[in-house]
Amino acid sequence: MTKRAFFIFCLLLLSATGSAAAEKRILALQSVAIAPYDQAVRGFEHTYGAEIQRLMISEQKEKNVLKKIQELRPDMVLAVGRDALLVASRIKTLPVVYAMVLNPSSLLAGEQHINGVSMNLPPEKQLRELLRVLPAVQSIGLLYDPAQTGIFVQGLREAAGKMHVNLAALEVHRSRDVPLALHRLKGKADIFWMLPDITVTTPATAESMLLFSLENKLPILTFSEKYLELGAMLTIGIDPFDIGSQAGEMAQKILSGNIGKVGQQHVDARKASISVNWEIARKLGMAIDQKAIRNNRSNR
Repeated sequence: MTKRAFFIFCLLLLSATGSAAAEKRILALQSVAIAPYDQAVRGFEHTYGAEIQRLMISEQKEKNVLKKIQELRPDMVLAVGRDALLVASRIKTLPVVYAMVLNPSSLLAGEQHINGVSMNLPPEKQLRELLRVLPAVQSIGLLYDPAQTGIFVQGLREAAGKMHVNLAALEVHRSRDVPLALHRLKGKADIFWMLPDITVTTPATAESMLLFSLENKLPILTFSEKYLELGAMLTIGIDPFDIGSQAGEMAQKILSGNIGKVGQQHVDARKASISVNWEIARKLGMAIDQKAIRNNRSNR
């Protein structure tokens, strides 16, 4: 067989595998009708190659959702969001792929029929993105509760060591101790990293962090657009469409029988999405690599 003929054969084989998977019926359980979840479903459909039926679990009781799934008899369930995964985990007879779930391992108990893509971005990837946009950063300050974000901070500590960045990470076990801990970080960091830690980041403590940022001209890297609007300077978050695309790739492998060769798959998000509050950046006198931001957005 010539190289050209072999290449055409491979293309035909891939096309046949994809179309066979796309003929399977997939039902999307969506926790709630919000834009990021909608984007994830669109990303899934784009990669999977077919539109899929949706069922909003926020609009009905769990027992009705499970009954509806039995009636529809899909070949697979796509669980979009935490609540959707909790419901889908009770389905034992169908393969389940989840997307847009933060820390899914806390909801699962080793179910063999469940695979998926979390909302987690690996700490090393987030740090690389930060340094790509702010290459002058040499030290990072953060507060964390070991019981909540200890594993993430350990990963970040290891990544910072590899990249020669100093990490001033202070433990906080009670929300009321955050203002004092912030004071201890004064002068020890080029940027403050606000983590999605329910002990550290509350409505009251977030206000303290934002005030600390302005008083000390210390930019804040956050995890939420909400805090970006309130005065943080930078977010490094997930790309919902790409997470859906990852889940679509996984669904194709499962339905074509290929995922069995590699076992279960529970993976993190692969692409970061960066946003900047340019007004805050100007107030703090921060020089941001705008080319890096444009490149990031062009890849979304």
